Amino acid sequence: MAVSIRLATPDDAAAIAAIYRPYVEDTCISFEEDAPDADEIKQRMASPVHPWLVVDDDGRVLGYASTSPMRARRAYRWSVESGIYLDSAAQGRGLGRRLLAAHLELLERQGFVTIIAGIALPNEASVAVHEKLGFILSGIERGVGFKLGQWVDVGRWQRDLAPRCATPQEPRPYERLLTPA
Repeated sequence: MAVSIRLATPDDAAAIAAIYRPYVEDTCISFEEDAPDADEIKQRMASPVHPWLVVDDDGRVLGYASTSPMRARRAYRWSVESGIYLDSAAQGRGLGRRLLAAHLELLERQGFVTIIAGIALPNEASVAVHEKLGFILSGIERGVGFKLGQWVDVGRWQRDLAPRCATPQEPRPYERLLTPA
């Protein structure tokens, strides 16, 4: 069976937590200090508007892309923040690019206008994949996180998903786009 990209389900939460754990515990890539367990991941995945996708290799989850609101205030609802994480064994195979491209396509279909990727610096691989898919640097926040004994910068990369119009449609739940009418 070929590697595929699909919507994450609650059954994927343990695999997602396992992929994310080393990023939390061993790197400055994530600013979380305590790795979330599967139950916490399930809660984060619960939004009907903010999809999570996984890379599936014959039933084994190799990576995931998550979506969350950019900010809590309603005026931001057309903008999302994304995260993408791969199992170390899956890196360097082009899977991150495929996963992010699928994620962008779904978010466009939902009616989101812009996506933001916050990338802890340095992270050449993440910057490269985002820029290959049309993200541009919109700013750098200097020394905003302290983790593993160091102050870390965060770059903000942004990509427009749709034109800005005077009366935007509400972003649509992703499941409506995947089921026949």
